[in-house]
Formats: sequence, structure tokens, C-alpha cells
Amino acid sequence: MEYRQLGNTGINVSVVGFGAAPLGDVFRATDPAEGARAVHFAVENGINFFDVSPYYGITLAEERLGEALAGRRDKVVLATKCGRYGVNDFNFSGRHVTAEFEKSLRRLKTDYVDLLQVHSVEFGDMQQIIDETIPQLRRLQEQGKVRAVGITGYPLRVMVKIATAAQVDTILTYCRYNLMITDMDQLLTPVARQLGIGLINASALHMGLLTERGASQWHPAPSALKDAAWQAVRLCKSRGVSLPQVALRFAIDHTGVSSTLVGVSTIAHVQECLKVLAATSDQELLDELHTLFKPVFNYVWPSGKPENHD
Repeated sequence: MEYRQLGNTGINVSVVGFGAAPLGDVFRATDPAEGARAVHFAVENGINFFDVSPYYGITLAEERLGEALAGRRDKVVLATKCGRYGVNDFNFSGRHVTAEFEKSLRRLKTDYVDLLQVHSVEFGDMQQIIDETIPQLRRLQEQGKVRAVGITGYPLRVMVKIATAAQVDTILTYCRYNLMITDMDQLLTPVARQLGIGLINASALHMGLLTERGASQWHPAPSALKDAAWQAVRLCKSRGVSLPQVALRFAIDHTGVSSTLVGVSTIAHVQECLKVLAATSDQELLDELHTLFKPVFNYVWPSGKPENHD
């Protein structure tokens, strides 16, 4: 397993992180016992970064991850989030995030987390997050309940705005660096590098687009993106390789990213990640895929409050 430092935090994380949202049955029903075995197998094989949120499964993912990590807490870097608690349930006030964070600690069966992140900042008021939410997370850090403080979201400009106005240790973004889009490097990566902020990349598979199963009905991508992704699946099949493995390897190869999160709920998922780590990218195939995606490359959909859109 390869490890990279998470910005200037001094925390080292595995280049592949365990995205625990599937444990909360976010995408489909999962077997809790198999999910626990996947957690154990991941830890045994060097995956040490686990990311979750009270929003995933409306606390279910935190509960299941906490149970699975019993007796293994000291072997992992544990991250959770605050501020988002449902599809349309947001509260970024200092008092509320503190009260809800205490509940997260109980569900996770721990007295601290390594990283506490403000979840989906684009749905909040920027000034409140800068002036109230992040300072409150720093107070929790002073109390020894949090080792590092971060933000997460989809629009890049709003996260750059927060990062340059308030001190954050990490930024987690999703669907902004993968085979279909790389604009993270235009807007966010240079700022993170300059400020010593650790970058966490999620959704290397573009929220399911870059898989044989394809995107869920709720996916915000237009049909042109979905069609291009399906063509990519067929192209990779013709080359005897799996598009998800190619996509994940491409994301991991970004040395400016501390960890790439992958949604995991089974041992088989973990094994696929380990297989990708042992592989190398095929530049000729990547060039073909980039040519295929060129007409739809860097497409961005709206997310959050209108004033926070990119």
C-alpha cells in the first residue's frame, strides 16, 4: 500500500480510501455482515483512510462503520462530516454541528475523529461557514475531539473562496477529477498546493457513470455524457480491461491528491481496489478514452444554492 501525507496535517493516508456511504444502503441494500468483513479486510490490507457522514443512510453508515471498527480504531484514519443530515436537511450553525458531532462520536464508538469536514458547503451560507462553522470545528480540535478540519463539496470556486478566507486542512471534492473531467487542476489544485491543503478526490467513477451498471436514474449528467460512458465501457471491453479499473488507476496516478475515495461494501470491492494498485496505466488506451470523451469533457452540472454554482 502507498501512503501520502494529508496536506500539512502530518497524517498519512492510503492512496485508496474506503468510502463508507454504501454501508448506509445509499445506493442499494447491502449485507451488514459482509460490510463489516470488508472493513476488516481493508484494514488488514493497508487501507487506513475511512470516510463517512451522518447523511449517508441517515446515520446508518456511521453506525455500521463504528461497529465494524471496534477493536481497530487505532489502525485507521477516521473522517466524518457535519452540516448535512438529509437530502434537504442542512444546518451549519456552530451549536448544531457540535451537538450532532457528539452523536456521530457515539455512533462511531470513539472519542475523537481524525478529520471533521463541513459537508456540501455549496448548500450553506458562505459567510456563516467561514465565520461560525469552521471556527467551531477548530474549538472541537482544541478539545482533542478532532485532529484536522476540512470542507467538502462539488462546486470548486466556492471551496476556493472558503479555503482562502478560513483556515482548513483538507478539501474533499467529487466528480471534478476523473476520465471525464479534470477541471479540479485548473481551479482547486493550485490553491491547495499553495496553502498546504490536503486534497481528497471522490467519485473516480463519476458517480457510477464509468461502470458497466451505468448511472442511477437520479444522476444529473445529460444523455450525451451517459452515452459517451457506455461507449467507453465497450471500448475497454474490446481491449480486455475493465473501465472502472482504468478510471480508478487514472485517479490514483494524480500525485497531488492524498487519497482517492472508493465506495465499498464488500470484500470483492476491496479486492478490486488492491488489484488496481498493482496495475499501471495504459497511456494508449487513455488517449483513446480522452478522444472519445472530448465532446463532453469537463461538463459541470449545478449543485447547491445558485449563488454558489461554478
